[in-house]
Parts: sequence; C-alpha cells; structure tokens
Amino acid sequence: MLSFKTIDINDDRGKVIEFRKDSFLISFGEISGFGDEKEYLNWLEKKISNYPDGFVMVKKGDNIVGQLELTIREYEDREIGYVNLYYLIPENRGRGMGKQLHQYALNFFENHNVNEYHLRVSPTNINALKFYKKLGLEEVGPEVNGKVIRMKGTL
Repeated sequence: MLSFKTIDINDDRGKVIEFRKDSFLISFGEISGFGDEKEYLNWLEKKISNYPDGFVMVKKGDNIVGQLELTIREYEDREIGYVNLYYLIPENRGRGMGKQLHQYALNFFENHNVNEYHLRVSPTNINALKFYKKLGLEEVGPEVNGKVIRMKGTL
C-alpha cells in the first residue's frame, strides 16, 4: 500500500530533481528540456502553496518511490485537472502501483470539483501511452510541434 505526503522543498529537493530529470530522460531520451533546477524548485514551491495535496511524494513503507504533480488550470474557458507528473522509480514500474497513483489523482480532481483532466505524454513513451489508454484516457492531439500528445480523461 502506498502513502502520499506533501512535498517539502527542503527535505525532498534532491528527490524531486532526480525524479523530474529521470522523467525527461524516459520521455525524451535526454534531460536538456528539464531546464534550470532553481527555476523548477521555485515553480514547485509556488504550486505546492496553491495545491499542497496535489504535489506529493509517494511512499512505500519508509521509502520514497515516486512523485505526483497535480493541479487545476484553465483550458478553453473551463477548469480542468492537470497531471504534470506521474513518476515511479524504475523498480516499482509495471507492478500495479501506477493505478494507485492514478486513483490518488482522480480523488484529487474530484475533491477540487473538476470532472475532466488532461496530461501530456511523449509519443515515444510507449509504456506510458499504453498505461494511459488502459486507464481510459483519450488522445486529444499533438502539441508543442509534435513533441507531446495531449490526452484527456473524465471522472
């Protein structure tokens, strides 16, 4: 069983940077798109102040095994949920834990009164695409010059 705790920038700084960079490596084959660590931490701190329950470290027992970044944003004149990051460390992928992260996300969106959520995924991240489609998300279309595919789901 997984547990979730709000990210503490001071305590979790190393992990959030490590996990975010790994997500870029998995998605795009490189980390150059990650950008500046300090800017990421500043962005994260601001988002945590708005949605502390959406920016969480994922724990299995005493070990941190993943990270979630969830928010609410405007899209085409309505509010939607948005998944900035689903992340599990490599040894925990493909073991059903992603479904627990997804259930946490659905609860977050429901608690924030949205019935639609979106995320972006690299078209080369075949495992993630299969996972999202299995969860019932639908492709909306390519974005960022085809570097990502927008997907949407409903509650």
